[in-house]
Amino acid sequence: MSTQPTVAFLGLGHMGGPMAANLVKAGYAVTGYDPVPAAQEQAHKDGLTVTDTAVAAVADVDVVITMLPNGKLVLDLYDEILAAAKPNTLFVDSSTIDVADAKAAADKAHAAGHRAVDAPVSGGVAGAAAGTLAFMVGGSEADFASAHPLLDVMGAKVVHCGGSGVGQAAKICNNMILGISMIAVSEAFVLGEKLGLTNQALFDVASNASGQCWSLTSYCPVPGPLPTSPANNDYQPGFAAALMDKDLGLASNALRANGVEDGLGLRAAEIYHRFNTEGNGGLDFSAIVNDIRTRSEGTK
Repeated sequence: MSTQPTVAFLGLGHMGGPMAANLVKAGYAVTGYDPVPAAQEQAHKDGLTVTDTAVAAVADVDVVITMLPNGKLVLDLYDEILAAAKPNTLFVDSSTIDVADAKAAADKAHAAGHRAVDAPVSGGVAGAAAGTLAFMVGGSEADFASAHPLLDVMGAKVVHCGGSGVGQAAKICNNMILGISMIAVSEAFVLGEKLGLTNQALFDVASNASGQCWSLTSYCPVPGPLPTSPANNDYQPGFAAALMDKDLGLASNALRANGVEDGLGLRAAEIYHRFNTEGNGGLDFSAIVNDIRTRSEGTK
């Protein structure tokens, strides 16, 4: 008989589906639930036992993993399922939500006699499929140790960041850096074009100089220099602009609540929020370069 814990995975969309499938491939028994029929069908193909309700999915498992769009959905789901789970179940929330919501979710789980960690991810859909996600985990040392083997299956890097909610804090800070740096790289390419530089020349210089960063060398926002970047696939996401809008909104809330100056995070949030609300949310977030280029037309 296998000594591996049994798992329920709730939220089987573009991220959760591949993550759950990787657990099945590693030999875990995974029960899944998602309200979307297409997600249910894919999960069944991936070897999950698909249930009709979230309550049914969690009724007799050791670990419950959630991957949902926002904090309200996480808290509402916890209100629905905590009483149905057996005592001392480990709840692992991999959604990207507000720090306060993450702490509230953990408090709910603890009050119901369970264990809990927040474990948001970085790496996008490609990382979810490849099992190369980075997990930023908040919770006790003991609960982190219990979650670690499962997270290792789904990711290439697992970091214990601190207590409840601190995993979400790390995710928010990381994605604020990412959003700001992508805007900076994109502005540089548009400026370079206006100054007569080819995109390849700027890439060759900056990728080997002090301007080097992940947004440039791993995710170059213009076609050509990096064949694997979304720019070479009509900006099909990787990481959608709508998700960057959401994450920078969370960062903005945290910046304001904690009195952090001087505003680059807030400005990046404004830029991506406008980009998203103008109908570009389904594009990769690196497509912001085209928005900057369009807004710069006719100027010297």
